[in-house]
Amino acid sequence: MLKNKEGQSIPAVSFPVRQGDAWVKLTTSELFDNKTVIVFSLPGAFTPTCSSSHLPRYNELFSTFKAHGVDNILCVSVNDTFVMNAWQQEQDADNIQFIPDGNGEFTDGMGMLVDKAELGFGKRSWRYSMLVKNGIIEKMFIEPDEPGDPFKVSDADTMLSYIAPNVRLQESITVFTKPGCPFCVKAKQLLIDKGLQYEEVILGKDATSVSLRAITNQTTVPQIFIGGKHIGGSEALESFLN
Repeated sequence: MLKNKEGQSIPAVSFPVRQGDAWVKLTTSELFDNKTVIVFSLPGAFTPTCSSSHLPRYNELFSTFKAHGVDNILCVSVNDTFVMNAWQQEQDADNIQFIPDGNGEFTDGMGMLVDKAELGFGKRSWRYSMLVKNGIIEKMFIEPDEPGDPFKVSDADTMLSYIAPNVRLQESITVFTKPGCPFCVKAKQLLIDKGLQYEEVILGKDATSVSLRAITNQTTVPQIFIGGKHIGGSEALESFLN
């Protein structure tokens, strides 16, 4: 039975973490004492919903959360530290601290350890999120107890609506670039000068020229999208921002 633990202390646990060539013990006291922390927990690293939706949106909204008093965002999964380190690198999620609950001790203490044997996962975490202040759970969003892997309430936008219900979010911005392009540098600087966050998609690394042509019907870079609308290159962006 999944239980809401609002008003209770988080479990006191130590996490074995691999940092470089050394093993270190990371304690819940270090992570939560005198801090406001968001935790989101999920069934497994590299799994589809976790990689495509759950994790990226928390990473994207980190600066907004920070502006509203959040010190850190933790991603907890019942995976070992090597898997979690590899996932963080693959996702390029530098705003999130990845916590390997390999033995499931923290997740079990939260009452969120569930059996995923039918998927070959063994014991894993149920999907949930929570806001923790100085080690005390203020708010939990627990996915409904239903078959499959529901993803309805533990998302970043639901948490942000709780923390800052009147916040106005910046529209998502994506900039297609390639190395050595001076117009790409100009476009990125225009966004930085306006205090706007953006995602950079680098041709040859994150996408190909075929992808760019298929999406924009253009072959030159940069190509900028704001809120799903194709703006164009650096000059079009400058006009749009002005």
